Amino acid sequence: MNSIFKKICISSDHAGYEIKEFIKDQLINSKISIIDLGPFFKKAVDYPDYAKKVSLRVSRKKSEIGILVCGSGTGMAISANKTKGIRAAVGYNGKSTQLSRQHNNANVLCLGSRLTKRRDIKKIIKIFLNTKFEGGRHKRRIKKI
Repeated sequence: MNSIFKKICISSDHAGYEIKEFIKDQLINSKISIIDLGPFFKKAVDYPDYAKKVSLRVSRKKSEIGILVCGSGTGMAISANKTKGIRAAVGYNGKSTQLSRQHNNANVLCLGSRLTKRRDIKKIIKIFLNTKFEGGRHKRRIKKI
């Protein structure tokens, strides 16, 4: 697995903890550097707290992109999108993930641990990490957000 991004951060809630660890292992095994913002154990936590950690880090340009995992991906996306400059998208499949990068310049990928199989998560991550923003007419639209 490769990445066009060098600075990647990741976080989850308790429902996404095991998938976060799975993603982390996949990236580390591919020699991709990642910053884990927690949690560091599987106990109940509030997803908005962890979405905020990632979204603030990305908005402050300390990381280029972020990855968030919760049960559905939706709660993380809603929370992350409250931060100025964040364009968080739920990656349902390869095509939705590709378009979120190409057309929306998504800078945070949100995944649903209860809805997405591990083999699909590997594909989604690979697509997110390697798809470039197309710019052009899409850039004009993003400026309106």
